[in-house]
Amino acid sequence: MHPIGRTYMIRGIQKEKKVNDPLPVQVGSTCCFVLLIMKSSLVLLLLCGTAVAIGIGRKQAAGVRGQLVCDGKPANGVKVKLYDDDRGIDTDDLLDQGKTDSQGHFELAGYTHEFTTIDPKLNIYHDCNDGLTPCQRKVTIFLPDKYVFSGEKPKDYYEAGTIELAGKFKGEERDCLN
Repeated sequence: MHPIGRTYMIRGIQKEKKVNDPLPVQVGSTCCFVLLIMKSSLVLLLLCGTAVAIGIGRKQAAGVRGQLVCDGKPANGVKVKLYDDDRGIDTDDLLDQGKTDSQGHFELAGYTHEFTTIDPKLNIYHDCNDGLTPCQRKVTIFLPDKYVFSGEKPKDYYEAGTIELAGKFKGEERDCLN
């Protein structure tokens, strides 16, 4: 290592000292404070993750029903999933899943534990007018907050109505792993 020159003020007199230590002479309280915040954040994150994993938090439910059609005909056997949309590093919680019946009807309901209000969303995975394109088209519909209820069963269902899958949807994606 090459000696590093540092200038110090001692009682108003400037002195230069050669040191071999590339680290700052004084760590200071700011560095310790940042480390404390980082450790505290990690502990809080672990506690929250554990609490949710073992079912601590408010039990909240949501439900949705509707009918899917492709070119005006019932879209039978289309995969539908109801999730709690968890933004950030946490994966979405699957509340329920199923397939449409012979008339294209579906009904999903489920619950999860969360500290904050859940954000339910319906994912629809389909191949309507898709030809030979690989993977499935994925459409996501977010349910309004007024369809989130305390407990294991929703008191009311979000009525999605009849959804025509032939058109393009804003935010539509492709999903191969649904």
